[in-house]
Amino acid sequence: MRIRQQTKGLMGEINMVPFIDITLILLIIFMVMTPFIVQSQLNVDLPSSSAVNKITEDNVIRVEIAKDGVISVMDRVVPSAKLSQELTLRLGRAHEKTILVQADKDVPIQEVVKVFDVAKKLGAAKLGIGVVEKR
Repeated sequence: MRIRQQTKGLMGEINMVPFIDITLILLIIFMVMTPFIVQSQLNVDLPSSSAVNKITEDNVIRVEIAKDGVISVMDRVVPSAKLSQELTLRLGRAHEKTILVQADKDVPIQEVVKVFDVAKKLGAAKLGIGVVEKR
């Protein structure tokens, strides 16, 4: 057996382990912080639509929100307190229902989000926002 002797001198290799550790920690920090940074700095200017798909499906429930806040489900006026009950009745009759919210452009987005929240809690398969064709 050959015994290796230690030489006291300069080490000719770079220790990469600390470099890799720091790089991975920075990567994790950036991955965690990116959603917060992007979310706070995005200004969304929603486009209008020039091509509108015509709805021909029977499994679509239309929820309309007027400028004054009146909500109607399939052309039936419903108080906002009874929206959950009305959607429960409509969603319970079939599988794979889609909720299409058609809101006036002056309605606050929070009202649309409330309708989406109720629909998602009740198990709607798909949610959508309706637009009017540009003329």
